[in-house]
Amino acid sequence: MPDNLENGLFVFVLATFVGFEVIRRVSPLLHTPLMSLTNAISAISIVGAMVLAGSNRGPLATVLGTVAVASAMANVLGGFVITDRMLKMFKPRTSLAETRKP
Repeated sequence: MPDNLENGLFVFVLATFVGFEVIRRVSPLLHTPLMSLTNAISAISIVGAMVLAGSNRGPLATVLGTVAVASAMANVLGGFVITDRMLKMFKPRTSLAETRKP
């Protein structure tokens, strides 16, 4: 039982760190707390899915864990792509005359 407790605490601490890093890298002006929470949950899901995929509990668990890792990574990546697009919307536009200067 202590082995399971230690593993559980290790996964929890690692998931907390990853979730914190995901939230910290995003500008707080662009993300609502709900979007930040969603990214943190996805980061925790990634860690849990990696544990499931590597737990060697059979081929079904490995396949489901791999699918879960891919899905959660797509969610986190999508959040960063949307954030990048939102940041580009706040950049000042250059006029056509300024871009054609020799």
